[in-house]
Amino acid sequence: MKKQSLNLTPLAVTAKCVIAVMALLAMFLARPAAAIGTIATASIMIDATTGTVLFEKAADVSMAPASMSKIMTVYSIFERLRNGSLSLDDTFWVSENAWRKGGAKSGGSTMFLLPGKWVRVEDLLRGIIVQSGNDACIVVAEALATSELTFAKQLTERGRELGLTASTFRNSTGWPDSKHRMTPRDLATLALRTINDFPEYYHYYAEQAFVFNGIRQLNRNPLLYRRSGVDGLKTGHTEGSGYGLTASAVREDRRLILVVNGLPSRKARRTESKRLLDWGFREFGNYALFEAGEMVETADVWLGQRPTIKLIIAKDVLITLPRNARRKMVVTVTYESPIPAPIQRNDVIAKAVITAPGQELMEVPLLAAEDVAQLGLVGRLGAALKSIFWGDSG
Repeated sequence: MKKQSLNLTPLAVTAKCVIAVMALLAMFLARPAAAIGTIATASIMIDATTGTVLFEKAADVSMAPASMSKIMTVYSIFERLRNGSLSLDDTFWVSENAWRKGGAKSGGSTMFLLPGKWVRVEDLLRGIIVQSGNDACIVVAEALATSELTFAKQLTERGRELGLTASTFRNSTGWPDSKHRMTPRDLATLALRTINDFPEYYHYYAEQAFVFNGIRQLNRNPLLYRRSGVDGLKTGHTEGSGYGLTASAVREDRRLILVVNGLPSRKARRTESKRLLDWGFREFGNYALFEAGEMVETADVWLGQRPTIKLIIAKDVLITLPRNARRKMVVTVTYESPIPAPIQRNDVIAKAVITAPGQELMEVPLLAAEDVAQLGLVGRLGAALKSIFWGDSG
C-alpha cells in the first residue's frame, strides 16, 4: 500500500459555483468541533451546501414544533404552484370552521380572515408565512383536502418521502396535539428542501410585512429585522413547546440553517439564535479541495502499456471544517502499488483520505483517468525479467 500526503490550498468558492459533493462524503460529515452550549432544549445547525452538522443538541428527540410545522403546509402549497394545479390568483373559501378554529377568538395567531369570503392563494400564503395565521392554514387544508385531518395525513406521507422520518402531522397549524411531532433534524431537512426545491417562491419567507384587509401585519421572525443575513423561515411558540425558530442565513456565499426550540422568551429566541448563527459563520468555513476531473496523483502501473496512470477526482469536493482544523488538515492518497493492468477509464483504483483534528475521517474515491492496456506476452516476459534482475516493478 502506497501513501502520499498532499499539501492542498482550498480553491476559491464563488456564488456561481454550485458544488456537487460526492455522495460518499455525506457519510462522513464533520462532528460538532467546538463546545458551544445553548439554553435551547433542542437545536441543530447545518451547512446548507455540504449538509455538515456544525452543532446539535437533542436533534433527534421528538418535540412539539408549534408553528414551525407550518413550513410543511407551505411546502405543500409550493408543490402545487410548481406543478400547475394551483395558482397564486386562485381563491379559497373561508369556512365557519376555519374562522372559529383559527381566528382571533381561538387564542392563536391569525391573519384576521372573515367567514364567507373568498381569499387569494397568494394572500393566504403570506398570511401563513408572515403572520403565522392559523385561519389561513385551515382554509388551505380544507381547500386542498376533504378536512384538516386528511390534509395532515397527506403532509405526514409527503414528509416521509422528503426524508422527515420522525415527523407526524395532526393538523395544518402546529396547534398543540400530543401526536403532532417533529425533530430539529427533520425541521432542518424541510427548511433545506424548501430553499433548494422552490427558489422562485422562497422569497416570501423574507417579507417583513404585508397588508390584508387594511391591517398591516409584521413577520414574527425577529432576525429579519437585523443585519444578520437571515432570509427565513418560521417561528413557533406554545406553552408546551416554548419559543422556537427555524432560520436560514446567508453570509459571503455560505448558507446556514438553524433550528432552536424550548427557549424561555421572545428575547431569548432572538438573542440565542443570533449568537449561534454568528458562531457558525465565524468558526467554520467551506473549503473546495478538488475540482471534477482534477489530477490528484500519478500511480505506477504493472505490466501495462503505460508506465503510470493519472488518478483523478470524479466530482467537485467541498467540505466544511472548523477554521482552526483546516490549517492542520492532511490529505493522503492510498493505493496498492503498482496497479496491475489492464485498467479501464473511471475504474476506482485509489482513494484520498482526508483527516483534520477533531473531525471524522473522510474518504474520496480516485478514478483512473484513462485506459491502460496490458502488455503483450513478450512485453510481460520482459517486464518480469527486469523485475527479477533489476527490481524494476514498472
